[in-house]
Amino acid sequence: HIPLRRPDTAQRIGEHSPSGRVPVLLTDLGPVWDSLAIGEYLAECFPEAHLWPRGEYARAVARSVCAEMHSGFAALRTHLPMDLQRQAPLERIPDEAQVDIRRVCALWQHCRQHFGADGPFLFGHASLADAFYAPVAARFHSYQVGLPDEAAAYVATVYQWPAFQRWYRAALQETETI
Repeated sequence: HIPLRRPDTAQRIGEHSPSGRVPVLLTDLGPVWDSLAIGEYLAECFPEAHLWPRGEYARAVARSVCAEMHSGFAALRTHLPMDLQRQAPLERIPDEAQVDIRRVCALWQHCRQHFGADGPFLFGHASLADAFYAPVAARFHSYQVGLPDEAAAYVATVYQWPAFQRWYRAALQETETI
């Protein structure tokens, strides 16, 4: 556990992460320091978990939506920062964040319509794509963003996901603030 935004934070993270950034997964063989690489590593280590959806095209789309989340949505991140304790809308969501919100909803709709027949997650069963978008679902919930019905249903699915519930409860128990 390394508290953020402290005088020794960078030095302490650097002891574990070659990039000096988080997340980092510490393995017996060494660190894996990028969220996409961490996902790929875990999918390879645990193939029985089907962390990527079945089917070459579904996996390619899942990787695409994860990559878009990984590198995009700067306005959403800036104007709706992660705050799991918040339960109130913003007075006004800036236009550039609205663009990001619409794009996320379109991505979710595409995934659900084309790949979600086998369950309530983006690709039917829970996958790495859902892990990448769970923080976005949390932002939409925290800021009470008005969403299309299908996107709102997906947010509800994320909040019912046992893995998310464990993470959410643990986060709410943290006493540190940034």
